[in-house]
Amino acid sequence: MRLLLVVAVALVDADNRVLIARRPEGKQLAGLWEFPGGKIDPGERPEDALIRELREELAIDVKAPCLAPLSFASHAYEDFHLLMPLYICRRWTGLVTAREGQALKWVRPNALRDYPMPPADAPLIPALIDLLV
Repeated sequence: MRLLLVVAVALVDADNRVLIARRPEGKQLAGLWEFPGGKIDPGERPEDALIRELREELAIDVKAPCLAPLSFASHAYEDFHLLMPLYICRRWTGLVTAREGQALKWVRPNALRDYPMPPADAPLIPALIDLLV
């Protein structure tokens, strides 16, 4: 089974809300909510991939020291196994803007379970609740 390495971030605003993004129509798992992030390119560090993805997807700039590893997900999908470190970030520059047609929502940690998420994202919620509530 092929291993897919992706990276995700819990962006946390001043009110301790977490940003989630809804996967747009036409993409795998469309309509589900997820933590922002994406695939790690060959030879790319996870932090660099996250910085790149956040610039591309949300129009924000993040510095590597502002990314703190929090948890990770390991999930077997039907045709690949996903490994996804989750970072937490409270500092960035720019206004969070949906650049790829995705819906965005700032959510209180205790309400994250109210949003349908991919199987790999949902197990990350308890770590966020423990940290932020």
